[in-house]
Amino acid sequence: MVNAFQGAIIAAGRGDRLRATSGISTPKPLVSVQGVPLLVRQANAMISAGASDVLAVINSETSSMAAAIAFPAGLRITVRDTESSMESLFVLGEHLKPGSFLLATVDAMLPMGELARFVARARELTAADSPNRFDGVLGVVRWRGDRTPLFTETDDLGLIRALGKRESEMVTAGVYWLSTEIFRFVSEARRRQLSALRAFLQMLIEEQTRLGAVEVIGAIDIDEASDLEAARRMVMGQP
Repeated sequence: MVNAFQGAIIAAGRGDRLRATSGISTPKPLVSVQGVPLLVRQANAMISAGASDVLAVINSETSSMAAAIAFPAGLRITVRDTESSMESLFVLGEHLKPGSFLLATVDAMLPMGELARFVARARELTAADSPNRFDGVLGVVRWRGDRTPLFTETDDLGLIRALGKRESEMVTAGVYWLSTEIFRFVSEARRRQLSALRAFLQMLIEEQTRLGAVEVIGAIDIDEASDLEAARRMVMGQP
């Protein structure tokens, strides 16, 4: 496939907040939106955006309940009970071929076509001949009051200067265009005892990795019952 890339999905969390607010006992990757489990939906979105194959890391609970799920042919699954989203990323890194890859959390939903637009723009910004070349790109979305956002601070050229709790207009959207070069920082991240993907991304910035921001429109991070309903409306084309 011309210009194909690797896709990777972090799907090893339990989704405790969604369970608590929705009453759903199913692991989050298997929660359905209009009849399609989130993991299947995310893998299909990546394949539609140009991924040649998609790797996902899920936990043992999800694996034990997934026998009846029809997964896409291009999806490869690794089962690992990881301690954090950062460690889930590192598991994915064990299987990715060298080069750029599209990363997403399983609960990040974008409107149709928006993921492909993000990939196209990210590729432009990380191309060798880009005048303001970035090492990677994070999808960002305008903050709508989410309870645990990761705020982004950028300069005028879109370079991310900081990620954290200090309130700003934009927050991360759960989609990332990264290089496997980031995995050379695995040992340092563990030495610092980091415990989340967001902390690892901030460390990359501190280590002079140039991460840019690209706004994605209408992204939903499915953490609570209200987010699940918003995702259903998105799929049905309702405001």
